[in-house]
Amino acid sequence: MSTFDALNRREFMASAAAFAASFTIVPSNVIAGLGKIPPSDQITVANIGCGTQGLREMGSLLLNPKVRVVAVCDSNKFSTDYYDWSPFGIRNDIRETLGDDTWWEGKPGIPGGRDIGQEYVEKYYAKNKPSGKYKGCTSYEDFRDLFAKEKGIDAVKIMTPDHTHASIAIAAMNKGIHVVTHKPISNRLLEGRKVIEKAKSSGAITHLLAWSDRPEYRQIKAWMDAGLIGELKEIHNWSYRPVWQQWTKRPSPAMPIPDGFNWDLWLGPIPEMPYHKNYTHNVFRGWYDFGGGSVADMGHYSLFPLFETLGINKSPLAAKAFGTTTREEVNQVYQWVDNNVAFPASCMIKWNFPAQTSLPAFDLFWYDGGMKPFAPEELERDGKDTPDEGLLIVGTKGKILGGFRGENPVLLPESTMMTGRDTERINSREVERNTSSWIDAMLEGKQTPGSFVRAQTITDTINLGAVALRAKSKINFDEASLKITNNEKANDFLTREYRLGWEI
Repeated sequence: MSTFDALNRREFMASAAAFAASFTIVPSNVIAGLGKIPPSDQITVANIGCGTQGLREMGSLLLNPKVRVVAVCDSNKFSTDYYDWSPFGIRNDIRETLGDDTWWEGKPGIPGGRDIGQEYVEKYYAKNKPSGKYKGCTSYEDFRDLFAKEKGIDAVKIMTPDHTHASIAIAAMNKGIHVVTHKPISNRLLEGRKVIEKAKSSGAITHLLAWSDRPEYRQIKAWMDAGLIGELKEIHNWSYRPVWQQWTKRPSPAMPIPDGFNWDLWLGPIPEMPYHKNYTHNVFRGWYDFGGGSVADMGHYSLFPLFETLGINKSPLAAKAFGTTTREEVNQVYQWVDNNVAFPASCMIKWNFPAQTSLPAFDLFWYDGGMKPFAPEELERDGKDTPDEGLLIVGTKGKILGGFRGENPVLLPESTMMTGRDTERINSREVERNTSSWIDAMLEGKQTPGSFVRAQTITDTINLGAVALRAKSKINFDEASLKITNNEKANDFLTREYRLGWEI
């Protein structure tokens, strides 16, 4: 029996009398004030990462009566200098969840850090206490201390920068804790493989938050199965991202490490380097060391559920990419900037996929930073262009065009192909079950639809795209050996140089 089978809460509650003296599912310090939901029907969650996205998604955890947040963790204690795409979005989300329009009143900047996370949790749960006070959420700087000291945690939600996802996920599964993570599983292909293998061998219930139920994709598949576009040839997906400022070289000079910020811990597996704010505080995704670029930031949302729906479960055979270039003035002469540290401001990536169980070999194209495919002739004839973000499925007989995640799909050309097809459309307003899916699955002791074990192809694909950008040439990937076969140097980009003690 695996660790996770042994912790099946429903089996445990059935034999509670035998174990009551030595074990409890929910820590005693959080039982009070649980309302009408008994502890046996709740999961206890530790939230690791209290930056912008960690706080933005905290409200959905607190508002769900099936969840109890018992610990928070972040290498930053407290600061008001985070970057975001809205000056008051985080503040307003917290105000709405707390029901307190005065929270953060008169305070400057965008808040973040473990102190804010702990305050958020305890203020929310205090609302249901007669005393109006609550002190049941522990705060940690280091996730390793959290795992060593906290008892009774059912699941961890990982909301840290991409480069630490793998380390935290593996550490959690080694402790018998289920794992939910923001995308990606890892920003290195070989790391991602190891996390997925750990998920398989441990029996952990896992969930990649980029999964969502997409009725539009089921509609697209129905049209493809009906032969309305012939055999699949190409998939095109594009986003206007990135939404963060992008750099082309290391920032300099180095900056002093802020008080309360553990830079060494934030780096995690990355070898030591000088601190600079342009690496942290919601900017990390643009760096090869720390992030996965726009394709990892957004491509998981569109492509993971599409792969699942269409049955794409064999990884790419090859990838090629082009990215924005630039020059800078040095002593009155424009010099080429050789960018080997950060994702380009815009890029195009092409993957060659082998035949799948029910699909022929096809090519997948990604565009970002303002790049997108030119309008196909079916749109040009109607005086239309491709949208700023979108998905285009190209077959031997026709095409399907939709929004970034396939929203409102139409067959092209609309004037002929859509005739009589409206009655076959699936209701695109079907509620997405992303958040509740992993909570309910963990309560029921079964895998989630967004499980890590189903995410190998999307993880390989995204990370191979980054390798192609860094290699600046076409790369051929052998899945059996997990190697790039035509560029030995490119194999370095499948993994990373690990700091001592952080090896995976």
